[in-house]
Amino acid sequence: MPKNTLRDRSRALTKTNKIALAGVATLGAAALAFSAVPSGGQTTTDAAAPAKVAFSSEPVKGVEADVTDQLAGASLKVQAIEAKQKAAAETAAKKKAAAQAAAAKKAERQREAKAAASRSVERIAFQPVAAKKAYGNNLDGWIREALSIMKAKGIPGSYHGLHKNIMRESSGNPNAINNWDINAINGIPSKGLLQVIPPTFKAYHVPGTSWNIYDPVANITAAANYAADRYGSIDNVNSAY
Repeated sequence: MPKNTLRDRSRALTKTNKIALAGVATLGAAALAFSAVPSGGQTTTDAAAPAKVAFSSEPVKGVEADVTDQLAGASLKVQAIEAKQKAAAETAAKKKAAAQAAAAKKAERQREAKAAASRSVERIAFQPVAAKKAYGNNLDGWIREALSIMKAKGIPGSYHGLHKNIMRESSGNPNAINNWDINAINGIPSKGLLQVIPPTFKAYHVPGTSWNIYDPVANITAAANYAADRYGSIDNVNSAY
């Protein structure tokens, strides 16, 4: 019997298959080599080098330009916003400074006004006030007050001269009125302490005294002023005048 066993056949078949596969691979490589050669060109036995693919840079440059423009536009917007914010901050700062200055000026004016008012009050407080001399509300007080006014106005007369004429004319009654003499008949009765008729009182009224003919001081000073003009002094009058 032949020595070729099933194992030997299997080995032979495997070897044959490997040779066949190698051949197929060689044919495939050759086909690839031929297909890579341009028409009319010559083939070589060297293995074909892998082809390099060239990519255009133009589209990339365009994209870069768009991005740059966008960035530039965004930068300008940011700068504009920052400038607007800075301007607003400066305006607010100026307004605040102006308000503070106005408030300080107002406070200064108020302090000055307060100080001036205080100085005025101090002047008033320390200014000596001449106390008005008090006179009694009686015949003695009326005569003394009238003499003080007469002295200031340069009207002559003495306490005695006033007192004697007052007692003769009205007995010291400031509301006395004569309704029977010629003056009364003529409608201008004599009135007051020194029995002065209204026209004489009006003509010789002493400024600073009352215009009421019955007022004791006003009546005395007006009568003394009249007597000084006609007789030189009330002291010279010893009867009706």
